[in-house]
Amino acid sequence: MIGGRIKRAQEFIGDEPFMLTYGDGVADIDIQEVLAFHQEHDKLMTMTSAQPEGRFGTLNINENDQVTTFEEKPKGDGSWINAGYFVCQPEVLDYIDDVVFEQEPLRKLAQDGEIFTYKHKGFWVPIDTLRDKTKLNEMCESGNTPWIIWDK
Repeated sequence: MIGGRIKRAQEFIGDEPFMLTYGDGVADIDIQEVLAFHQEHDKLMTMTSAQPEGRFGTLNINENDQVTTFEEKPKGDGSWINAGYFVCQPEVLDYIDDVVFEQEPLRKLAQDGEIFTYKHKGFWVPIDTLRDKTKLNEMCESGNTPWIIWDK
């Protein structure tokens, strides 16, 4: 359980804000910007959000079944999703036990009004499937690595 693993780090975290990530994705997130955003809102958590790329082309269809517009792989459905990068105050640990982090703890923090989101509009790709891994490997081989911002 991710919650349990986070909770076990509590003795090392102490009374300072801390950052965490799932580590299963890559992004060009400016951590200093996220931290500054977190410090501005005075809540317990900042969750970075992203809009995933759609997997398929989308159609707008009129009442006669005529395609009026087509867009190849637009940004998802416009929803923002959990991108897996967080800045937390130590009090977040009070919400966590040996549970699924994305279930009770995040739901309760949201219910209590303690989560703000930093909307990341840059590069973000999860590595959840073989397709994701293959895509990122191909990008590396071609030298197209927008997430490597420390080398630029």
